[in-house]
Amino acid sequence: MKHLLVIPDGAADHPHPDLDGRTPLAAAHLMHLRAMAFAGQVGRARTIPNGMYAGSDVGCMSALGFDPAKYWSGRAPIEAASMGVKLKNGQVAFRCNLVTIDKGVMKDFSAGHITTAESSELVGALQDALGGTVAFHPGVQYRHVMVGPSEMGEAQCTPPHDIIGKQVAKFVPKGAAAKALKKLMDQSVKVLAEHPVNKERQKQGKAPATQIWLWGQGSKPKLPSFEKTYGTSGALISAVDLVRGLGVLSGLEVIDVPGATGYYDTDYQAKAEAALVALRKHDVCVIHVEATDEAGHEGDIDRKVEALQRFDAELLGTLRQRLAGRAWKMLLLPDHSTPCHLRTHTDEPVPYLLFDATEPQPGGTFTEEAVASLDPVPAHTLVKQLLA
Repeated sequence: MKHLLVIPDGAADHPHPDLDGRTPLAAAHLMHLRAMAFAGQVGRARTIPNGMYAGSDVGCMSALGFDPAKYWSGRAPIEAASMGVKLKNGQVAFRCNLVTIDKGVMKDFSAGHITTAESSELVGALQDALGGTVAFHPGVQYRHVMVGPSEMGEAQCTPPHDIIGKQVAKFVPKGAAAKALKKLMDQSVKVLAEHPVNKERQKQGKAPATQIWLWGQGSKPKLPSFEKTYGTSGALISAVDLVRGLGVLSGLEVIDVPGATGYYDTDYQAKAEAALVALRKHDVCVIHVEATDEAGHEGDIDRKVEALQRFDAELLGTLRQRLAGRAWKMLLLPDHSTPCHLRTHTDEPVPYLLFDATEPQPGGTFTEEAVASLDPVPAHTLVKQLLA
C-alpha cells in the first residue's frame, strides 16, 4: 500500500460575493477531487491548536502528524533547517522577508515576488553591510533567514502578510529586543536603496525590495523522526523552505523538483511525477502546493480558483491516472484557511479527505460548507488514520 499526504496550502476560504457566495473550493471545477470525495471519508480538522498563531509552520506540522502544542518552537528555525543552517544553543532565527514599503505602507510582503537569483544578491549585500553579531542566509524568492543571539528573540513581531495596505509604524517589533531589531530593519533601507538589483527592477516597472522585515523568531527545534514515530520512511516535495524544513527535521527525504516554484507558475505535473518516483522507494510521500495560499494573500479570488483547478487537473489527475489499479491511500488536508477577503490566515477548522482506492466509502463533498456541522478532529491524528 502506498500513501500520499497532499497539502494544498491555504486552500480553504470563506464565501465570496464574486463567486455568488461560494468558496473557491465550491466554485472551482474539481473533477478529480469531487470523484475521490464521493468515494472517500470527508471530515473536518483543526490544524491550528487553540491559542496558537495560524501559520503554515503550525498547520503543516499538524498535517505531518506532529502536535504543534508539543513540538513547535518558532517558524524561522524550521526554515533555517531547510537551508542547512544549524542553530546553536544561545541562538535565535528570524524569518527575514524582503518587502516593499511605500510612504510607510506595506505594499507587498514579497517585494513583487522577487526572484531567488535577485534576492540572493540582496541578502549577500545585507550580510556584507550588517553581518557580524547577526548573519543573513539566503532562501527562496522573498523568504530568508537571519540568525542572532538568543536575547534578540525577546520581541513581539508581526508577519508582513498580515499588514498589507496598512501603515507599518503600528506593527514594528515591540518588547525588550525591539530597539535592536528596528535598527537592523532601518539600516537595511540604505543598503537596498542603491543596489543594482533594485534599480534594474524599477527600470522594468517591478516592485523594489525596500527593506527587510523580521518576524517568526524561534530557537533550535526538536522534532521527532517520522520513521520512528510512524514505522515507515517517507519523502517530501515542496518549493517552500518552511515545509522543506519540516521534512529535514523529521527525517523525510526532501526532493527537489525542477519547475516547482512555490507560486502560480509551479509545475504541478512534475510534482506528481516526482511523487510517483519517490513511492518506488518509500511508502509515504508528502506533496505540498503553495499557489492557493499565495492567491489568498494577494486577495485574488480568480487566481485562487485557477490554482485549485490546475492542482486538480494536473496533480491529482496525474496521480489518479498513474495509480489506477494499484493499492494506494491519500490524505488531502489544507494546512489552514487563507480567505481572499482577509488576505491572511485564519485558525478555523478545515475540510479533509481520506481516500482509499481499495475500499470506497459512502463519501461526501469536499467543501467548507459541507463539513461545517461536523466536530473537528485534531489534524495531527490523521496521519495515523492514513497509515492504518
